[in-house]
Amino acid sequence: MSAKPRVIYWFRTDLRLHDSPALQAALDLKPECLYPSDLSLSITKINKKSKLFVIREAPQTVLPKLFKSWKITHLVFERDTDAYAKERDQKVLELAREAGVEVVATRHGRTLYDPDDLVRANGGKPTMSITQVQHAAEKLGDVPKPLPAPKYLPDPGDVSIEFQQTQPSPKPDINSIQRSGEETSYTSLSGPNHDFAVPTMSELGLKPASTPHRGGETVALAALDAIISNEHYTTTFSKPSTAPTAFSPQATTLLSPHHHFGSLSVRLLYHRVQEVIQRPANAKKASTIPTNLIGQLLFRDMYFAAQAALGYSFAQTYNNSHVRFIPWHLPSKIDPTNGLITGEYVIDSPLAEKWFQRWKFGKTGFPWIDALMRQLRYEGWIHHLGRHAVACFLTRGGCYIDWERGAEVFEEWLIDHETSCNTGNWQWLSCTAFYSQFYRCYSPVAFPKKWDDEGKFVKHFVPELERYPKKFIYEPWKAPIKDQKQWGCLIKGDGDEEEGEGQEGMNVYPKPLFDFNARRGICIEGMKNGYRVGLHGDDPRVKDGTWRELFDDNAEGPTEGTKGPTVECQTGTEDGRGVDAADMDLGVDQDEGEAAHVGGENRGGDKTPKGGKRKRGQGTLDAHLTSPTKKKGKA
Repeated sequence: MSAKPRVIYWFRTDLRLHDSPALQAALDLKPECLYPSDLSLSITKINKKSKLFVIREAPQTVLPKLFKSWKITHLVFERDTDAYAKERDQKVLELAREAGVEVVATRHGRTLYDPDDLVRANGGKPTMSITQVQHAAEKLGDVPKPLPAPKYLPDPGDVSIEFQQTQPSPKPDINSIQRSGEETSYTSLSGPNHDFAVPTMSELGLKPASTPHRGGETVALAALDAIISNEHYTTTFSKPSTAPTAFSPQATTLLSPHHHFGSLSVRLLYHRVQEVIQRPANAKKASTIPTNLIGQLLFRDMYFAAQAALGYSFAQTYNNSHVRFIPWHLPSKIDPTNGLITGEYVIDSPLAEKWFQRWKFGKTGFPWIDALMRQLRYEGWIHHLGRHAVACFLTRGGCYIDWERGAEVFEEWLIDHETSCNTGNWQWLSCTAFYSQFYRCYSPVAFPKKWDDEGKFVKHFVPELERYPKKFIYEPWKAPIKDQKQWGCLIKGDGDEEEGEGQEGMNVYPKPLFDFNARRGICIEGMKNGYRVGLHGDDPRVKDGTWRELFDDNAEGPTEGTKGPTVECQTGTEDGRGVDAADMDLGVDQDEGEAAHVGGENRGGDKTPKGGKRKRGQGTLDAHLTSPTKKKGKA
């Protein structure tokens, strides 16, 4: 064995050279050779002999082979607290131990604070509010300073591969809906040209990219420089004050995809923002936590730590101790062997299924919602408040459909998808965790008018309506038929493709799903019932199906009967299908400003201090939180 370490550096969610504690740990070993696995071509700017090595096999099977073939002594990677990653990494640790390879799994790099440390500092509980994050962070000290990119990288060693490939199972193929051709990326361990190249879109069989957004460390750092150079924007940034209708350019930073892939360090953003807002000239006008840029990073840490504490159950209602149980339409099926969601759901209502599909593909008949969902589908990104609007509409503000259905769609289409943040945001917007003011809903008409009275955003993403005047742009069904014909788009049908064109040269846009005001009232009553009953996902009655005893048969959702088959017993039945995944209109565009006060109301959340004033609206909410009713027909 060589006197110097022979190191595989395994890049996962840290696809960058700057501020990489794990990469620095690898270099601190002073290795004879370093095999960088899965990183950008920035490596070649430092060492022309080194490059991106993409080895086309699952880590659990290929790493033991590489340990032996390349005489590896150390495996280094950044620790990941996602539930799946923990399970995968534990397997890799066992394999490395068997091979006599030392594993250096460094601390956090994806977040400001290590999620597990935040949980410990929060008394071993998931962080359910920004206040809890801040209090826990005070015990952990300052956010570490970002590390500079290395100026030297060792040469790679011998990269010959003399072992057979173990191809992963092609099923389930969660990306099948995105493919237009055959997936051939696993035909060879080192790629078709044996050069360890990144698989091409053609090899992956994927459709051409429709998003205008591009990734990579160089792009990320340039975007960060542009943001920081605008001192006024950086200093005064307040998320609820940014326009969800802005596009080309958008109103927010659009750095979240870079944080997801690790092409931009969150600590670098944190400290560069702090440098700006702490300048004497900016201090008085600086926005504050939780709505400023620093607050956005703390929200991210909050969700990561909540997931770290709860594991797989964080991303579902079933068996989740911190998520309220609401009898939504289209509930998830549960695998009885492990208590986890299967990716399939029960179609308790064909109408709800129809609503869900129309929501997903931007055919609800509400132009604001449809424009957002089409932007999401084609660009892989929508503004934070846009995400709030469509999530509220699908769950407690219109359709009364399980938030897990929406989270699956976002997972499929978002380029900045993080399981922790996506799950947490859907729980927040559905008022099942983190936030509880369910009576505050987004209006799909009044809310966008505040930002874009002319409807430019809608006209861009719903071009059928481009000739509609602002009077009807958010309520096109109110336009007279004569005017609809004049403007070249009839309002008719339910969005089915077979509707076709109304007349020669005439576009068709669907009628709205429902009367929004009526549905909002129904949803609010449903949420009142759910809060009054007061169950959480880990309640035995949720697991055995007897929760139905607590709801009237006529209550919104699949509440009929006093006891029925549990959701987990319905797994594999034919009832469900797989999924590849106004004062009231203030909505939650103000939520972040209240998050430190009202967040975390679920189990162990922040309490109103003794003698302290309640936040606006709490009196109304408290009236809903009465003791659970146990007699059928009382809820």
